[in-house]
Order: sequence, then structure tokens, then C-alpha cells
Amino acid sequence: MNKLPLEKRVQILSMLCEGSSMRSISRVADVSINTVSKMLVDAGQVCAAYHDQYVRGLTCKRVQCDEIWSFCYSKDKNVKGAKAAPEGAGNVWTWTALDADTKLICTWAVGGRDAESARNIMEDLQSRVKTRMQITTDGLRRLYLDAVQEAFGDDGADFAQLIKIFGAPEGKGSERRYSPAECVGTKKIAVDGNPDVKHVSTSYVERQNLNMRMGMRRFTRPTNAFSKKLENHCHALALYFMFYNFARIHKTLKVSPAMAAGVTGKLWNMEDIVALIDARDERQAKRA
Repeated sequence: MNKLPLEKRVQILSMLCEGSSMRSISRVADVSINTVSKMLVDAGQVCAAYHDQYVRGLTCKRVQCDEIWSFCYSKDKNVKGAKAAPEGAGNVWTWTALDADTKLICTWAVGGRDAESARNIMEDLQSRVKTRMQITTDGLRRLYLDAVQEAFGDDGADFAQLIKIFGAPEGKGSERRYSPAECVGTKKIAVDGNPDVKHVSTSYVERQNLNMRMGMRRFTRPTNAFSKKLENHCHALALYFMFYNFARIHKTLKVSPAMAAGVTGKLWNMEDIVALIDARDERQAKRA
């Protein structure tokens, strides 16, 4: 099977992680949209597998969790009227857990804004971190409360919630539509264990939400580059988090988050991710 040159594959994956849409990549790289899509699928599969296998045994002390909204194919309100909405169409929430010290994305999950998704990410977080940690979340109803309790038990973690108090959005008409409500105050609530109040914060994980919106075109709003398939949405996330954790130097740390967390001893580049794809293809060819 013919393969694109290494430089071309690196270019495509790099642009996917820097906020370019798939069609703009196909034009700039002079390849078909199907080629870009296949590269995304291949990279997403190997990145998800690598993260699942190697981002374990972490020694996190403070973890911040949050969820970010997007949609697949169409927004929830338009799914019923769609002609051929695929499975997974509608609102999609990406849940993330970030180490406040190393800025490592410890785990992530895609699902609804519901109890099952909250439980999934907390159980996965518990399986990846071997030390006692302080967990901070927002005040999303009782979803986080029940999920942390089920995953960590009565005294398996120090858990606190940061409750934000919002005022009315400023402006009139369309200005109110696109202007977020102003946060006029916060309330810190210790839930389980003995959390350090001065470290009860979600600032880092909320900043990571902005990174995601800037780094993946399908997350920007408003846009016509939204995900059309839920599978590709997950592949894009797996590639981006691999790039963020392993191949991007964090400005304040001077190293990548994975290096700061001791998961790897070197700074990766996009060629290393392409090498994962080639190694996977070689294994499949030998089995065949």
C-alpha cells in the first residue's frame, strides 16, 4: 500500500492539533479529504491505546476535573428533524481530569452530562493514580458527589467543590447571547476527607478547556467544522491529548506535561506519533 511521505503525514497531524479544519488541511497539504480523515482515525486509535497503557501509576497530588460541551452532526434540538442523523448525534460532553502541578491530562472521557459519564471518568482516574490526591470539581448537581464516592469510597481522596455564583450577562440583544455571564463570587465546599482550601480551584482545567477550543477546529464556536461522526470526534481528542501531554512544551514548566509527571523521559514530536501508526501497521501485517 502506498504511503504518504513522512513530512506530509507530520504536516497533516500537526495541523489537526493547531486548530485547522479537515478541509483546510486537505487544501494546504494537497491531499484528499479522505486522506486527512484516515490519518485522523489511524492517529486517534494508536494515541488512545498508548495513553490507556502508559499513563498509569501517576503520583498526582491535586487534580481538577471539568466537562466541556460540543456537538456531533447537529445540536440536540435539530436531531429529530435531521434526515440521517447517525448514532451519537447531538450534544457531546468531554470530561477531563488534569493534574494541577504537572498539567498532565490524566484521563478523559466522552459522553453525556450524566451520572454514568461522571462515574466512568472518576473510576478511570482512580485506576491511574496510585497516591492519595485532592480532587476539585465544579458544583454540577450531585453528579460529581456520587461519582467520587463510588470510585474512591468513604476516605480514598480529599474532595472539594468550587461553586461559582454568576450574575446576569451584560449587554443587550445579540451582545447578551455571545457574552458569558459574569462570575460575581465563589464558594468553596469541603465534601470528603481533608482538602486544602487554598488549593480548591478549577482554574487550570478551565484554561485547558480554552486550549481545546483553540487547538481543535471542531470545538470552536460558532463553526461549520463540527464533528459529523462521534468516532472521529473521539479520534481527534485522542490525538490532541497525546500531542498536548507528550509533544508540546508547557510554557511555565519548560517541559511537556508527560515529562513533568515522569511518564516519559523525552520530548516527543509528531514523527514519534507517526511511528506509532507504522508500528501498529507492521504488527497487523505480520498477524495477517
